[in-house]
Amino acid sequence: MKNITITMEDAASEWVRVEAAKRNTSVSRWVGEMIAEKMRHDDAYGRTMREALRFEPIVFDAAYLKRDEIYAERLDRFR
Repeated sequence: MKNITITMEDAASEWVRVEAAKRNTSVSRWVGEMIAEKMRHDDAYGRTMREALRFEPIVFDAAYLKRDEIYAERLDRFR
């Protein structure tokens, strides 16, 4: 693990201390966990987006059906 120094406003510093204390952990560990979670989320999103963009549209060789052809069976039931 690496140690880093961050700079933040006094109000943010107070808030993060309180939040870390609520979770019974240190500020350093809590901030590290939040950053790791953000990294996992972004990686998962990027991976999902790449997979979605890999899909190619389905192309049918047959011509498109006309509306009457699509609904012919249903319309015949009411005649």
